[in-house]
Amino acid sequence: MRTRKRYYPMGSRYLEESEGDVTEITAEADPVQACPIAPVVDIVFSRWTTPILWTLNAYGRHRFVDLERRIAAITPKVLTQRLRQLERDGLVLRTYYPEVPPRVEYEITDLGRSLAPLFAALAGWSANLNEVERARRAYDARPQAGRRRP
Repeated sequence: MRTRKRYYPMGSRYLEESEGDVTEITAEADPVQACPIAPVVDIVFSRWTTPILWTLNAYGRHRFVDLERRIAAITPKVLTQRLRQLERDGLVLRTYYPEVPPRVEYEITDLGRSLAPLFAALAGWSANLNEVERARRAYDARPQAGRRRP
């Protein structure tokens, strides 16, 4: 069963509800206050959300099948779920055309488009991925306490 946490503000304290259990926590322990970008990360950076938003921002309006082709590894079920969530979050607009056969198109909203500078900054930061890979190799090559080397 998936745990869903809800936070109820009470002055400088919060009640945290998780699977029916309620716990009182202080504002310092509230994850949103500890890391104010956490809710943004939850919305924008799930596994398939970023490629969907990137595609719609870079290439414009798409039909479902075209999105599925452009993001080759995504399953239809997951694409449907992510598009619904993005529509609910106001980042994607779904337009239904009552034609024969029916046509549905998805496009990024102005709110979704406002993430473009963030995506551009992350794309620029991707130049550091070689450095990250070097750091990983160096880390993996050194002896670790409590870890056996092959």
